[in-house]
Amino acid sequence: MRERHFGCDIDREIARQEEDSEKLRLLLHVCCGPCAAGVLPRVAPHFDVTLFYYNPNILPKEEFIRRLDTLKRLLLHFPEARLIVPEQDAAEFFAVAAGKEDLPEGGGRCTECFSLRLGKTAEFLSMHGGEYDAFATTLTVSPRKNATLINAVGARAAERFGVRYLTSDFKKHDGWLTSVRLCREWELYRQHYCGCGFPRPAAE
Repeated sequence: MRERHFGCDIDREIARQEEDSEKLRLLLHVCCGPCAAGVLPRVAPHFDVTLFYYNPNILPKEEFIRRLDTLKRLLLHFPEARLIVPEQDAAEFFAVAAGKEDLPEGGGRCTECFSLRLGKTAEFLSMHGGEYDAFATTLTVSPRKNATLINAVGARAAERFGVRYLTSDFKKHDGWLTSVRLCREWELYRQHYCGCGFPRPAAE
């Protein structure tokens, strides 16, 4: 058989299951319904998936709830996936964003935000190690997100808590196009900003 090369851990795991029926138990950090719509069709057939909705950066609170409700509507189409919404507070995000409010999207504030969210996911996995084998994130499906940076942050979080992180670039395999198509088909709300709304005030 010709050797196949895959750039991400997610791709390698999916390829492995072509020869092995054992499914990894994946804790998938999910940022919103639209991003999950681009990721779940790829991972749900191959993993035992639990979604972890930890996003204290999503402001204001009404927007946080609206995105969570959209995610729940999406999961009606993926009933095998479970959802965990841990306790969280915007103060957790403000603490890591302090002094970085005026930085452009994609800068140092975003790196701190990724670290906060993926760190909390890794910590949760470490506390429930018998229930999950690895974690990943839907963040890499967005064309506005740097997958290399996100994977580096995820790997550091995994090392800190002694767990396994699966690298990904969910933009590949038409992940983003799938998100757009399914949101239109299932009439899911698509937001127009990442989460915090900085550098402009989130309340505007």
